[in-house]
Amino acid sequence: MLDDDDEPDLDQLLDLATPWCLRVAATLRLPGLIAAGHHDIADLAVAARCDRDALHAVLGHLVTKGVFRQPAPGRFESNRAAEQLDDRFLDVEGIGGRMAHTWGTLLEYVRTGQPAYQKVFGRPFWEDLAVHPNIAADFDALMGPAGHGVPDFDIELTGGWDPIRVMVDVGGGTGAMLASLLRRHPHVHGILVDLPGTVARADQALTGATLGERVTLHGQSFFDPLPAGADLYLLKNVLNDWPDPETVAILSNCAQAAKATGRIAVLGGIAADDAPRSLGIDMLVAGGKTSTITQFTDLAKRAGLDIAAARIQASGRYVVECRPTTSEEAAEGQTR
Repeated sequence: MLDDDDEPDLDQLLDLATPWCLRVAATLRLPGLIAAGHHDIADLAVAARCDRDALHAVLGHLVTKGVFRQPAPGRFESNRAAEQLDDRFLDVEGIGGRMAHTWGTLLEYVRTGQPAYQKVFGRPFWEDLAVHPNIAADFDALMGPAGHGVPDFDIELTGGWDPIRVMVDVGGGTGAMLASLLRRHPHVHGILVDLPGTVARADQALTGATLGERVTLHGQSFFDPLPAGADLYLLKNVLNDWPDPETVAILSNCAQAAKATGRIAVLGGIAADDAPRSLGIDMLVAGGKTSTITQFTDLAKRAGLDIAAARIQASGRYVVECRPTTSEEAAEGQTR
């Protein structure tokens, strides 16, 4: 039996208005307009090009939630909460709005197991980003430090980093994680692989004077052949965006590019068999999934990889290391 203090607050759980009011305020740049002197609701509605009464209702709701102040009827002021609204990630017309609207497809996803993003926006997720470069740029920022904070300082590899001379960050976005790893391991040369538009926005820290000589940029799809012969291929938060067939294709490209002693490290998209299941926006927008280690072992084998290690690291991340299956091991497997 739950104590009264432990019972869920249904009013709070069912308050669907607040997040959308926050998104509308961010999209209309209301904190900036108010900071610029548009305090009266009539003046503010003109500046924001909105219906006065509807905007008044939105602001009034946010005042009750502690966002904005109303020192007098119809007059609004910003506070710290309002100033922290992120225009880019809450913008209904940007990547934040894309992801927010996608939650409305949850029922169809549960019924079919397939993303319904295309039914909302007219194209599958990755194609949608390709034709909307501004939204794609916001997505890149969301995946980088601006959206997810400073990346892990390091990844623990079996045998350490000393044998690693060249690493490929596959689907590494604008290179935030790669920059972190190269700073930590100054003997390593890094290759960043992502789509041309994303690589063009590579993190300044990655291409600056300190790291620039140790970095090569490859603007390409990771479904195309990858730079060959590196010691390490890193897949961080990549496989969780793709269903099984695409996951096998990405892993196969890594296996084919890695030399016999190379390895593939995967962060994201894999969990221990006894880990609790959870729902992520990547499932709804792109049909991705998080595989158990048992499921992933089968996918890896189909891609020509064996699992070398799988463990939770000091960072709290579950990291899986793979290595290409040798010709002898493959032959042995075929004779069983």
